[in-house]
Amino acid sequence: MRPARPPDCLRLRVPCRRVSTFQVVHAMAKPKTASRKPPRRSRPVEQIGRRFEKLVEVQARLRAPGGCPWDREQTHQSLRPYLIEEAYEVLEALDGGSDERFASELGDLLLQVLFHSQLAREEGRFDIGDVVDAIREKLIRRHPHVFGNVRVRNSAEVLKRWEELKAEERRQEGRPESDGEDSVLGNVPRNLPALSEAFQLTRRASNVGFDWKRLEGVLDKLEEETRELRGAVRRARRTGAKISRRRRMAHAHVEEEAGDLLFIAANVARFLRLDPEIALKKANRKFQRRFQWMEKEARGRGEPLAKLSSAELEHLWNRAKAAGQD
Repeated sequence: MRPARPPDCLRLRVPCRRVSTFQVVHAMAKPKTASRKPPRRSRPVEQIGRRFEKLVEVQARLRAPGGCPWDREQTHQSLRPYLIEEAYEVLEALDGGSDERFASELGDLLLQVLFHSQLAREEGRFDIGDVVDAIREKLIRRHPHVFGNVRVRNSAEVLKRWEELKAEERRQEGRPESDGEDSVLGNVPRNLPALSEAFQLTRRASNVGFDWKRLEGVLDKLEEETRELRGAVRRARRTGAKISRRRRMAHAHVEEEAGDLLFIAANVARFLRLDPEIALKKANRKFQRRFQWMEKEARGRGEPLAKLSSAELEHLWNRAKAAGQD
């Protein structure tokens, strides 16, 4: 039996499972004649507040009976991948996109906050108002140099004070000390990508003064870790086909030293005020462009890359660099 009234996403001719929910929101919330470019002048706060309320209403409508079937099926767990995905798309747009794309990707990320808040509201736990109140109160509480009488000399003092306030909040909330939550590093998410986790751990530690004084110190440590990795590799090779237990121990040592090297490399980026995850993403894209240029050149000559010698591959790689594949 066909429903008397199809879901809104179908009436809008938006296939629920093949586009993002944000596209559905835009299709419902914006007239077709609306300008796609974000405004370049500031809007009154009251207007922004009302527009935000309308967006909240749209998300609630998508979840309501007769709304979007895809939206109605989602849970906090099913939405987990999208939260990370949207954050990375914001970073990509920030790095090389237009203002229009940057605003759109920020909207996608905001939608994830709205979506989780709407689910929590339906469960009777909290709603988007609680989320807004919590972050507003936190910003005021953690900026006593702006909203209070505390004086600070520079941003380093701000960050140090920020960590002290967080620690005090945890004590006031009575969080158990046995779970590590009382530590400056206690609330660094363990499910972060390893490179981002290294960045966050050392950034938090640096906020309380545990850091190198100069870049040269970090680079010296990088050289030290490189030497230690070379030594571990040499020792592992000497084990050859000997007792398997010794080989496993040697392999574990190599892994440990390689991890130390990567950890310090993340520190080098942080010390230079770079996000290592973003820096590595750019390096990945550069490698991909150069390698695909090599593949195209080899195909044009009827020679697959796999058939070329090491010297020929090196020659192609240098040509890709010279061709500006950066």
